[in-house]
Amino acid sequence: MKLNERSLAFYATCDAPVDNAGFLYKKGGRHAAYHRRWFVLRGNMLFYFEDAASREPVGVIILEGCTVELVEAAEEFAFAVRFAGTRARTYVLAAESQDAMEGWVKALSRASFDYLRLVVRELEQQLAAVRSGSGTTLPQAQSLPLPPSLLSAPAPVPSLPSAPAPVPVPALPLPRRPSALPPKENGCAVWSTEATLKPGPEPPPPPPRRRTSAPHGPLDMAPFARLHECYGQEIRALRSQWLSSRVQP
Repeated sequence: MKLNERSLAFYATCDAPVDNAGFLYKKGGRHAAYHRRWFVLRGNMLFYFEDAASREPVGVIILEGCTVELVEAAEEFAFAVRFAGTRARTYVLAAESQDAMEGWVKALSRASFDYLRLVVRELEQQLAAVRSGSGTTLPQAQSLPLPPSLLSAPAPVPSLPSAPAPVPVPALPLPRRPSALPPKENGCAVWSTEATLKPGPEPPPPPPRRRTSAPHGPLDMAPFARLHECYGQEIRALRSQWLSSRVQP
């Protein structure tokens, strides 16, 4: 079996919950001494490190098709992980206390997929029995417990912050409509500046009216033709000035 070392190292040190972890004494080989290693059980893989702070495992044991049993060894609280086959290796481990040994033996016995198949088969039988009977609920007790990693509760989802309450916007006063038509000056309507929100600049005053010069002599004695000719000259002069001002930029 070929295993990717990077994938195994990431899986061994990820933040997912573990089935069991702790220090065990591992026998290196035939007539070899025991070495204290940090063991981490994830699923059907048993990783061991130099110490608890290590980020890369020294080795891994695939627990498929194995049996866990107590053995007599030089170390106290010893047990063995055996595999079928004449050339299969037997791993001898030792815990630091009786409770730790019992916990490791139970955890390693439930680590293989064969054990999970037995759990699924028993659950299917219980479900079939419930469907065939009158009850609608599954029994609370289970004869085959699941590994802790499968029973771990999912991480709580953080609640989103509530939206802030809307800030009331003060209503702006509407301009008042005049009750009557505005007065007129020189044929143009004059609107009151009180109806606007912000008074604008005052309009410039109208230009003063030009007064025509009177002809020489008393007007009462001048004939109509003379008056017409006198006023007409001034009008023609003003019109020519106005035309010349429009032509020049």
